[in-house]
Amino acid sequence: MRRRMTACRPMLSSMSLVLERNRLVMAANNVRVLSIQSHVVSGYVGNKSACFPLQVLGFEVDTINSVQFSNHTGYKTFKGHVLDNNQLGKYEESVSLFVRNPKLRLYLALQIPFFPVCDPVMGDHGKMYVPEDLLPVYKEHIIRLADIITPNQFEAELLSGRKIRNEADALEVMEWFHQQGVKTVVLSSTDLGSENELLGLASSVINGKSTRLQIGIPRLPVNFTGTGDLFASLLLGWMHHTDCNLKKSVENTVDTMQTILRRTLDIARQEAGPDTPLTVRHLELKLVQSLDDIRSPVPRCKASVLDN
Repeated sequence: MRRRMTACRPMLSSMSLVLERNRLVMAANNVRVLSIQSHVVSGYVGNKSACFPLQVLGFEVDTINSVQFSNHTGYKTFKGHVLDNNQLGKYEESVSLFVRNPKLRLYLALQIPFFPVCDPVMGDHGKMYVPEDLLPVYKEHIIRLADIITPNQFEAELLSGRKIRNEADALEVMEWFHQQGVKTVVLSSTDLGSENELLGLASSVINGKSTRLQIGIPRLPVNFTGTGDLFASLLLGWMHHTDCNLKKSVENTVDTMQTILRRTLDIARQEAGPDTPLTVRHLELKLVQSLDDIRSPVPRCKASVLDN
């Protein structure tokens, strides 16, 4: 969920989640997730945005921080360092990772057989956040390994080489991902909505059963950061808990996102006071305050199933 409702995700905000051994349908107990993405000391993006919701939903979460920064790059200044090949040790044989370093990204992609969830953080609004030489790494090595992919419209167009001008184009792009071996595609935001509403689209082909749906998502008048990471983690959690029910998973994910973002905005306005512009600091996601809503989403948005 991006555009005005969410953030244009900065470079360090990246998502790749790996379930150990099995893919999405696993035993109810002791489910472990390896979350490999950025880390910030202050604020909520990357692992700081993704791990807490997964833990609330009952997952054991192990983490690898692809970068370690003081804060996300939406602030004027930040400090920290980026993970490289020599710092991974034994993890390189069992995980997949998205980072800014194309050589490291390719190095790890070639070490593993699959990873269930990929949020291909490359850009938004027609602008890439990462080096352009990451694009062929994704197209040639990463997509075919993913069970679930959650690009925004710009990323979906980059990866597929196709423009999305209408719903039919979006469905063709999602079908292209299926042809690459991706079972579930969720376009987390598109330009096909209205002034007051974003349009999300999703498609899955699991065990020979095809499902396509769309969901309207109310726009909010500010930008947030870390929402792509939050979206991917919530989707993974609910796909597991609903036995890969796409409609219910997308609804629960969007409902949770809406509640968290609205609470974040309400608290930000209270903290800033009347007639005071909201800052990046004000709009850091209020995840801890939303624990109960993560566990039990309040119904807000209804997905509609499209004809196949």
